[in-house]
Amino acid sequence: MWYPSAPSGKTETVGENAAFYGLEVQPDASFLAGSRPLVLLSHGFGGSWRNLNWIAGELVQQGYIVAAPDHAGESFTEENAMEIVPLWERPRDISRTLTALLDNDQLAGKIDRARIAVIGHSLGGWTAMELTGARYSADLALKDCNAEKVLPQCKAPRLLAKVGIVNGGKADPRLSMDLRDARILAVIALDAGPAAGFLPETLKRVDVPVLVLAAGVETPEIAALKADSEYIARNLPKATTVYREIPDASHFSFMQTCKPNGEKIVEELSPGEGFVCRDGGGRDRLAIHRQIAEAIVGFLNVEMH
Repeated sequence: MWYPSAPSGKTETVGENAAFYGLEVQPDASFLAGSRPLVLLSHGFGGSWRNLNWIAGELVQQGYIVAAPDHAGESFTEENAMEIVPLWERPRDISRTLTALLDNDQLAGKIDRARIAVIGHSLGGWTAMELTGARYSADLALKDCNAEKVLPQCKAPRLLAKVGIVNGGKADPRLSMDLRDARILAVIALDAGPAAGFLPETLKRVDVPVLVLAAGVETPEIAALKADSEYIARNLPKATTVYREIPDASHFSFMQTCKPNGEKIVEELSPGEGFVCRDGGGRDRLAIHRQIAEAIVGFLNVEMH
């Protein structure tokens, strides 16, 4: 959890490793007085809270409290599919985290219960949309696979089964359950996906404001496409939806910044995954982050104040 604090004199960097930069914080510093809005972060598949660490830093400077659980049981590989938990546990992770924070006596009076939002990247964007009451149809999600389209998620049948899209060779109806959390009053989806399985009629009924940010440069290795963000925005109520595309952002531009040798290090540790350090070929990631942060803060400052 990150929060606005009084200067403590002690700092450390969190979320940093050999490939990625972290965020400088003041551990265990005292909260600033007053009740403040809360933003919950949901990372993408196979990721961690560190991926959106930088967004927390931007939001805290604007007076927000930020919390980010790790979604358990996720892995990049088909070989480790047995470790994966069903997709519907992701929204529940966020709801459980929110309940724990609101029930924590040490945080009494610090969180404004009328100003709670969720930001999610990639599958985290899917998670955020589930929390608005949008419902996902496994049948709809599998339609493209059955049409033999070459999508990343279609190539991993064991993963489809473990995440709850397929059960016994058929679409799993449990994925269509209502996972709305009425305590969440605004949502931001960052290059969300896969999204085409959301039932249009449930998107049309979403009654909280939503900001949809899309990457203009697609990453073919992943299951989140610009079309996913466009689909979400097109079916949400126009009056409460903001859609923006960042032309020179890649899917991974929404993650933390890579160090100069970051791509090489990632490739050495996880061959074939170095693309997480690549942007769209225009600006560097820090410049893209400034635009993303401006869009997020501008949206939340309107919807949460």
